[in-house]
Amino acid sequence: MSEERGEHGEVSLRGVTDDDLFVFLAHEHDPEALRRSRFTPRPRDAFLRHWRERVLGDPDCLVRTVTLDGEVAGSVVSWTEGERRFVGYWLGRPYWGRGVGTRALGLFLEMDPVRPLYADPFGGNTASVRLLERHGFRRAGTVRHGEDEHVLLVLGGPAATG
Repeated sequence: MSEERGEHGEVSLRGVTDDDLFVFLAHEHDPEALRRSRFTPRPRDAFLRHWRERVLGDPDCLVRTVTLDGEVAGSVVSWTEGERRFVGYWLGRPYWGRGVGTRALGLFLEMDPVRPLYADPFGGNTASVRLLERHGFRRAGTVRHGEDEHVLLVLGGPAATG
């Protein structure tokens, strides 16, 4: 288990348990999180199937539960999509603005050495964009997910040109 102590408690990463999935499900259905991420939440059965089969069942995915002082705070995962390796994370609203995401992502980046590593948060989610930039991710352009424009960020690869 990886951990880092901060002013607001001990952030740790550990393997995901089946019980964690129900906490993640609640996080995914938080209205403010959905507004900020521009993500469409999945119904319970589809969510559990996705996590059990596609995330936890894929040996390419590196996935960890984020905890703060032992409480499940969220998740962080990396996966390969086409030629690119991506990282994504989701924290429950009680853990926003407390440095939990910053510390958790730092620990996770030590676990997944693949570079370049990409992320594509919704452009309006400035807190997430800033968190990634604090860890050295650079803007490499934009991508569209449906009608929404997302910022493409890269760690250890080419930055945007011109």
